[in-house]
Amino acid sequence: MGTSTIAGVVRATCSAIWWRLKASVLPPPTRQQWLDIAQGFLERAQFPNCIGALDGKHIRVKKPPNSGSQYYNYKQFFSVVLLALADTNYRFIIVDIGSYGRTADARIFRASRMGRWLQSNQLDVPEPANLPGSSGPPAPYVVVGDEGFALSPHLMRPFPRRGLDAKRRHFNYRLSRARRYVECAFGIFSNKWRVFLSAIQLAPQNVNVVIQACVVLHNYIRTYDTTPEEEADVYIPPSQTETLPLGRSGSVGLRVRELFSDYFSSPEGSFPLPQ
Repeated sequence: MGTSTIAGVVRATCSAIWWRLKASVLPPPTRQQWLDIAQGFLERAQFPNCIGALDGKHIRVKKPPNSGSQYYNYKQFFSVVLLALADTNYRFIIVDIGSYGRTADARIFRASRMGRWLQSNQLDVPEPANLPGSSGPPAPYVVVGDEGFALSPHLMRPFPRRGLDAKRRHFNYRLSRARRYVECAFGIFSNKWRVFLSAIQLAPQNVNVVIQACVVLHNYIRTYDTTPEEEADVYIPPSQTETLPLGRSGSVGLRVRELFSDYFSSPEGSFPLPQ
């Protein structure tokens, strides 16, 4: 077979997998599903009112012709970005696929349907609720991300590392416990679909279709065929976040973060830090 024929077969097969499985394993979450996801983060990460861990993964590609530096990322290779929100079962909840590698995660999120829907309350997220054991005020349901994302009422990021007091250090630790689920999801994803361990030798539009197929296959396996041994073998490298000045944090986002920080240091929300 010729190269173009093989590329056509790959594209058609991956597209068929995406459209066949998307509705069953990557549907828009309902309000009850958001509550179930939040319960998972409460039980496994001790982070209440959390509806997902957010991060971006650079998928290595060969340099597209005449693309300049659009696909060249801060890690110094060519890539497209898989931006994903994950739950505590390492499943992807919502994804955005195919942004240029040079684009920061925060900018991708802000421009994505996921980001616009979250900021405009179009995801059927539950109304703010009291944190467990607390009498109020109610806290919104939030996603957690690293320092590369902008703080907002719906997205929590860590406090800056300089001058952390005990309360803020506790918040950062609790957020890190929740955020690691998306990093683990990416690790499982790459180990299962080993095409992502080296540069994909396809045009960007075909790379995106391959990623789509692997995302829904990943969710299918996580839902119907999970083995504990697989999770234990995943290695998560130290974070190498690209921190960019993306504007001031919103005052409402700051107040929400302080609300969670105060709660984690209270008797109702306390959890021992590692020594």
